[in-house]
Amino acid sequence: MLSNISISLNVNGQAYALEVPSETRLLSVLRHDLALKGPKYGCGLGECGACTVLIDGKAVRSCVLPVRQAVGREIVTLEGLGTLEAPHPVQAAFIAAQAAQCGYCLNGMIMNSVALLARNPDPSDAQIRQALRHNLCRCGTHVEIMAAVKIAAGVLP
Repeated sequence: MLSNISISLNVNGQAYALEVPSETRLLSVLRHDLALKGPKYGCGLGECGACTVLIDGKAVRSCVLPVRQAVGREIVTLEGLGTLEAPHPVQAAFIAAQAAQCGYCLNGMIMNSVALLARNPDPSDAQIRQALRHNLCRCGTHVEIMAAVKIAAGVLP
């Protein structure tokens, strides 16, 4: 029997106090308790990237991370990057490059691109491919995704 734990999370700049089973994964809390739908459930194994969030600025697979390991850290989801009226430059670049087909991979692609550009504002094609290599896109929009990251790199300071 799992016991519940009380946790405090900082998600998208807002503090939350929750009581959850001790082995709950961060993705479950984000989607079910906080109603954030940016991070997606894909494989449940941390391999496809659909569940990616930023924790303290680093891309993390939330489907495999116990929520207790996110306590005291800054969590940013796709919803925390920008708004419909004022999207984050990476979100705007993905729109401009039409880098979506079904859209299921976009959360992971965008969040990993944001993390990449934060540490390397002018990545080469090889560096972009390396950063996104563990994000699965079954629709085949890789060319458009590469273009979107390059567009964003040209816009970000």
